[in-house]
Amino acid sequence: MTDEPHDADERAPMGDAIIDGATFAELQDAAGADFVRELVQTFLEEAPLMLSQLREARDAGNADAFRRAAHSLKSNSLTFGAEALAAMARTLELDGLAAAPSSDALDTLQGEYERAAAALAALSHG
Repeated sequence: MTDEPHDADERAPMGDAIIDGATFAELQDAAGADFVRELVQTFLEEAPLMLSQLREARDAGNADAFRRAAHSLKSNSLTFGAEALAAMARTLELDGLAAAPSSDALDTLQGEYERAAAALAALSHG
């Protein structure tokens, strides 16, 4: 361990870039920490529903519902600085059902959501 300044840590509070610290800090500055805690809680409740909607839409072959769910997840993820999660959701949104021919892509997305959810929970109560 070194005694270097930790400016880079502000961008990656969890030790890697799960959540962009600058984006999260800007949100807190704009909306207030208490309101951001509420927003995070809402996201943690709604994102699993969006993930379920993605699976259901893929299974039903419903391209419109699939893109809408991916778009919602992408937009909400960007709000909090969950850039990797947003990028994955963006790919699903743009490529549609072809991006998730099997459960693999959605399983990977689920795993990234779980990492982002843990990081957001820690940051919002930090």
